Amino acid sequence: MKILVYGAGVLGSLYAARFFQSGYDVTLLARGKRYDEITQNGVILEGAISGERMVCHVPVCQTLEPEDDYDLIVVLVRADQVAGLLPSLSANRRSKQILFMVNNPGGYSEWSKAVGRERLLLGFAGAGGTRQNGVVRYHVVSPLLQPTTLAELDGRKTERIKDIASVFRIAGFATALCTNMEAWQKTHVAWVSPVANAILAAGGDGRALSQRPDLLRLLVESIHESFAVLRRLKIPVTPSKLKSLTAMPKWLTRGILKEWSKTSHFDTIATRHTLAAYGEMKLLSQDFQTIARSAKVPTPALDQLHCYMLDWKQSK
Repeated sequence: MKILVYGAGVLGSLYAARFFQSGYDVTLLARGKRYDEITQNGVILEGAISGERMVCHVPVCQTLEPEDDYDLIVVLVRADQVAGLLPSLSANRRSKQILFMVNNPGGYSEWSKAVGRERLLLGFAGAGGTRQNGVVRYHVVSPLLQPTTLAELDGRKTERIKDIASVFRIAGFATALCTNMEAWQKTHVAWVSPVANAILAAGGDGRALSQRPDLLRLLVESIHESFAVLRRLKIPVTPSKLKSLTAMPKWLTRGILKEWSKTSHFDTIATRHTLAAYGEMKLLSQDFQTIARSAKVPTPALDQLHCYMLDWKQSK
């Protein structure tokens, strides 16, 4: 299979390197300084927990041309970057399948219009991390929490989505197929956006968050409000195991979040990502605000955290 990974940030670098090591014909699209880094030094990966480092010399390009022909394009960029790359994806009509692994709680009509409904596939990464001085420090999330998740637009478990899932599994990623990716994405933002906003409210410091009972209380209230929005709009919590976030007593949820926010795991996949991707976090928070307003459900805690997020940027 001939694969293009569009985007050379943390996730694009990680997935491209794993595909390459597994023997796939993969090219990584990078630009500017990142292109130069990979051309000169390869993709440098370092396990955030293990500290193990490896270098992978993945073929790299700077553009997607209209005549390029790939079996699969995997789009791994921030949500606020997608609009800028849709024209090049639209102009390329020869590539057979385009998999967007991007935060998107607002729906897929623009993506479908740009690349064609028949080519559009949906997904979400099961990893996170940071990049500094050309080194990608990554962590692959436990499949019990968040495997690499893939879906057809209409939710069917087709042979092609199963085949693509096998590509990811061969590359070392646990996978899951989802029958309602829009609900999955809305559920994801319903709890991830409050967490990101709470981090910013604590000054961009997860450990500081762990020492702020007021913010932990506000965070848990925000998650409860977000899930109330989902219920009002009849959006199923997906995956269903996330119902536990609001099913357990609030004091217990606060305790879990307090302990998690102290850890290096939280620092890698939550705090550092939030700081590096503020533009995306702002967009997601605004998107969920729009969803909440449509539900006509009171969300005072969610609104307050959203304001903290806006205030954090203005103070920097």
